[in-house]
Amino acid sequence: MTALTQGEIYAAYREKVLSYLSGKMESPEDAEDLCEEVFEQVCRSLPRFEGKSSLSTWIYRITRYTLIDYYRTKRTAEPLTEELAAPDDLEEDFIRRETLERLAFALKALQPEERDIIVLRYYRGKTLTEISRLTGISYGMVKVKHKKTLETLRSQLM
Repeated sequence: MTALTQGEIYAAYREKVLSYLSGKMESPEDAEDLCEEVFEQVCRSLPRFEGKSSLSTWIYRITRYTLIDYYRTKRTAEPLTEELAAPDDLEEDFIRRETLERLAFALKALQPEERDIIVLRYYRGKTLTEISRLTGISYGMVKVKHKKTLETLRSQLM
């Protein structure tokens, strides 16, 4: 257990955590909010801190996982365009719905990390470099996982 109080830990690490989050997020306000979430988690988990790693490593790990959870759960729905919402042909509508259902099923079958890469790339429009920065995964590994995941999706949708 650490000899520092919760307030001392917050004072010592807040700026470092906020700086890390600000570099990984688009909105400074979201980074502030997530920083507070990190320290709420730190305070809740502090009694279980066993000192197997340094306090800073432990806090960084909490920060990283909180950030990953943030991007996993921040999936907002966008309204369909009028063209997609009201197709002229009922057959096209049926095929489109069936395809979307199959895609949703295939996405759910992926590992969370693979799904995150696909969602960030095609839903959020992020580059592989940005995805690497956001997830903390090396660019090379993001590139490999992206290609492998696309191949998996293609085979499931064929």
